[in-house]
Amino acid sequence: MGLVSVFGNDVDAYYEKLLAGESGITLIDRFDASKFPTRFAGQIRGFTAQGYIDGKNDRRLDDCLRYCIVAGKKALEDADLGGEKIDMEKAGVLVGTGMGGLTVFSDNVQTLIEKGHRKISPFFIPYSITNMASALLGIELGFMGPNYSISTACATSNYCFYAAANHIRRGEADLMIAGGTEAAVIPIGLGGFVACRALSQRNDDPKTASRPWDRDRDGFVMGEGSGVLIMESLEHAMKRGAPIIAEYLGGAVNCDAYHMTDPRADGLGVSTCIERSLEDAGVSPEEVTSSSNFSLKINSTAVIREINHSLLWLHLVLFALIAFVCWFLWHIVGVHW
Repeated sequence: MGLVSVFGNDVDAYYEKLLAGESGITLIDRFDASKFPTRFAGQIRGFTAQGYIDGKNDRRLDDCLRYCIVAGKKALEDADLGGEKIDMEKAGVLVGTGMGGLTVFSDNVQTLIEKGHRKISPFFIPYSITNMASALLGIELGFMGPNYSISTACATSNYCFYAAANHIRRGEADLMIAGGTEAAVIPIGLGGFVACRALSQRNDDPKTASRPWDRDRDGFVMGEGSGVLIMESLEHAMKRGAPIIAEYLGGAVNCDAYHMTDPRADGLGVSTCIERSLEDAGVSPEEVTSSSNFSLKINSTAVIREINHSLLWLHLVLFALIAFVCWFLWHIVGVHW
């Protein structure tokens, strides 16, 4: 595993913070947020890519890309793949992002308005598009297997894990770096979610603002960072004596074809996806005891109904911040559930 987070870039230290119940949500000081109704987020401070990205590229890259490259390389270290011989043609990267290089995009739009098109950076488009995080990490590592990104809002990393696993299942890859990256804690990012009326406004107590199952919840909390996993075939992992953390059993994806943000009241869509996931994994409902949810008021009742429809008796347990690897944060990578 590899990550870049508000608690630093060390997986063990990050996990200890979660176990201790420590919150990384603080007031935003990267820019003046005083006029926004939401003034807090999971903002990363003191990030350095030293030793992972050369100085010139480090200065050019959007944080979304920097976070991904560092997290990806640290994941390889964690998996004991630093000096390992890898079949480059069967090693791929699938790191998704909801927003892509939002800072680069925002800065160059401002440049166009203020100085005209001749002053737009030649890196504007390459560093803004969502597939560039996977592409640059693949270039850095020399991985020549499947390489692209998926952008499905807060489900992005889950989709990436699912797709990466299927590449391995089909024999198209032995090893995949999969996960998510996000860096949207900037004025346009914050303002966009404020406009959606999706964010908590608990400015007087930001550390407790993320409360998805609480009746007093008032929205979710933005965050940023990157979280990735090394996924490989069991044969490949055992052959090299890999430190195996978990086994991927199966998954499913679908759409409830209902609304941009609200789930169907009858639970159809999520319940079907859960049932298909269990079937693909060969897992019985009795073995499942966890769930996750937005902090939007509309979600909780519908999510409970959806899960109960498919698992009947399920005991709900909230995963602390497993979604960090997802979103958030949109992703891992950036929404705190």
